[in-house]
Amino acid sequence: MPDRETHVIVGASLAGAKAAEALREEGFDGRIVLVGKEAERPYERPPLSKDYLRGESEREKVYVHPAGFYEEHDIELRTGTEVERIDTGKRQVELAGGECIGYDRLLLTTGSEPRRLSAPGADLDGVLYLRELADSDAIAARLAAGGRAVVIGAGWIGAEVAASARQKGLEVALVEMASVPLERVLGPEVGAVYADAHREHGVDLRTGAGLEAFEGDGRVERVRLADGSALECDFVVVGVGVTPRTALAEDAGLSVDNGILVSQRLESSVAGVFAAGDVANAYHPFYERKLRVEHWANALNQPATAARAMLGKPGAYDRLPYFFSDQYDVGMEYTGYAAEWDEVVFRGDREAREFIAFWMRDGRVLAGMNVNVWDVTDAIKALIQSREQIAADRLRDPDVPLDRL
Repeated sequence: MPDRETHVIVGASLAGAKAAEALREEGFDGRIVLVGKEAERPYERPPLSKDYLRGESEREKVYVHPAGFYEEHDIELRTGTEVERIDTGKRQVELAGGECIGYDRLLLTTGSEPRRLSAPGADLDGVLYLRELADSDAIAARLAAGGRAVVIGAGWIGAEVAASARQKGLEVALVEMASVPLERVLGPEVGAVYADAHREHGVDLRTGAGLEAFEGDGRVERVRLADGSALECDFVVVGVGVTPRTALAEDAGLSVDNGILVSQRLESSVAGVFAAGDVANAYHPFYERKLRVEHWANALNQPATAARAMLGKPGAYDRLPYFFSDQYDVGMEYTGYAAEWDEVVFRGDREAREFIAFWMRDGRVLAGMNVNVWDVTDAIKALIQSREQIAADRLRDPDVPLDRL
């Protein structure tokens, strides 16, 4: 009888855990090794800037699976273990300490890491980043102590952390180089909705503001801005984006460009090596281009396609991008992908923050975001996938049901 096949997954993330689960669901009965650098078993990241950070949900709820799941499904979970090298010629991964594990198929779910600032004083105590569970715990301890927080960057992470800090009663300043929060993704009109929400909740929102330096005696005490003003603080949280963790892939000779380049079935330039989640820059059949998506839904759903491909089964990852955010009483879902657009069409009441926004190009819906309006994601998805030209006045008209468009 031949030896059992071994499939190795590098990155004990949401994507890695769901891939291991999917391999078993697809009938793979060989050896699965899931290797993660963190000491924690796989967990989900969205709560780290929201309910978990605020102490509103217990730690156990952030984990992808119950503690006994991996043993019950014969998955070797190797936490606190770093992969130092991948040898695609020998088809093996080398762990820190020298142990080598051979593989028949390899999946990389190494995720991404925060961009670090190099401004003067960036290494002072109290300048924090949020990516891992331990980071959330460290920031939560600061929130519990109260005081004044400065958040650098009003993207999703920065805006959510700022909202959580205000909800915990801290004084918060939110510093952003763009004219409104989330401008790069949502544009100025929708970004203004978030600017108003933060200011209404007492955030000192500084837009069009550049960072000059962090200042303090051993620990951060103030943030100096490019215009010469200073923000006194007890701690800082930096959220200025992430970069995909591609070093292992690059060293192994895989094609890399803004992530690991993979096909629609998530196979890399090296046969038998796959990638999923934040690190994967995958060909998307609907958009007919490579797309790297950093959001939870991608890490949740993409691994099923990767698992099928690892087992030689047909399939392509063609789900439309989707993500969500909650800040104060502003809940939203975004579906689609819009890098450039002609106009944003609104249906509903922007002032009351109950609306749907549609990003349009050449009369077609590229993306839609529902704010405090629910159960419309499928209708928005259908509008995007139809590629049909739709009159803006019909999109605006709440008397025209979305599913009739």
